[in-house]
Amino acid sequence: MRIKLMLPLLLVSLSAAAAQRPVSLEVDGGAIYGTELTPDGVKGKVPVVLLHAGSGPTDRDGNSTMLPGPNDSLKLLAEGLAKNGIASIRYDKRGIGASALPVWKEAELRLDDYIGDAAAWLKKLRTDSRFSRVVMAGHSEGALIASEACPQGGADACVLIAGGGRPLEELLREQLKDKLPPPLMAESDRILESLKQGQTTDKIPQPLMSLYRPDVQPYLISLLQHDPRKAVAALKMPVLIVQGTKDMQVQEEDARLLSAAAPRGKLVIIDGMNHVLKIVGDDQALQQKSYFTPGLPVAPQLIDALSGFVKTP
Repeated sequence: MRIKLMLPLLLVSLSAAAAQRPVSLEVDGGAIYGTELTPDGVKGKVPVVLLHAGSGPTDRDGNSTMLPGPNDSLKLLAEGLAKNGIASIRYDKRGIGASALPVWKEAELRLDDYIGDAAAWLKKLRTDSRFSRVVMAGHSEGALIASEACPQGGADACVLIAGGGRPLEELLREQLKDKLPPPLMAESDRILESLKQGQTTDKIPQPLMSLYRPDVQPYLISLLQHDPRKAVAALKMPVLIVQGTKDMQVQEEDARLLSAAAPRGKLVIIDGMNHVLKIVGDDQALQQKSYFTPGLPVAPQLIDALSGFVKTP
């Protein structure tokens, strides 16, 4: 099923009466720290959504140290869910933000660590008598993590937001082909092939160092072993796949590939939404600014689609 949502005339306010408190989860001799947001004034049990951020140094609120400022995409999404009577947990991945503990070194991180952490959160939420339904929503790389963690953690449903529909090497080659000169593109292909074979490399051109630095190569090797289409095809629970039409990092085709692979998938395309979940339309200046503008709300269509999905048994 494919549904296309257009921009409404009025943007809904994301301010909501909600109770916020810090939460944590003990894993592997360390702790992962996050934020719980629960709606006020709601009697009885409420559904809860576990929100997972994207790749790199992206924290619980959707902000990255690689950007000049915050965009608060996941924080705003959590606030929008609270307004609709839905609780949420969002957390800093191990090695990021408040969870950047000495026990976890970047060179030792693997995708399976993140999947295991998310599954542990889901299991914890399932034992919490306050919650009627447990759903996980992953953004970008978090979508792949969600698709693998949901069955392990016993989630009731799974949400993939701006998730890649192809293995990492395909996505990287597509993203880099128009940005790198041929010699550097050839070097990138060489490095990717080595990593895909499970081999690290010390020969890294300086312009590619931020992408393939030695400490991150083991993580990339682990990530290259996962195919998002295979992961979503294995899900036996309801799946919501959401993609914006103005995403500069993930294409609509990726969402369609995931949808085609998902046996119980629902696809929602949001007109004008970009990768940080803001409505930017064709305004290129706003597209760039949205990555570090917390005052710009997340797409209300995303909040509506996610809320409706979460509340549907």
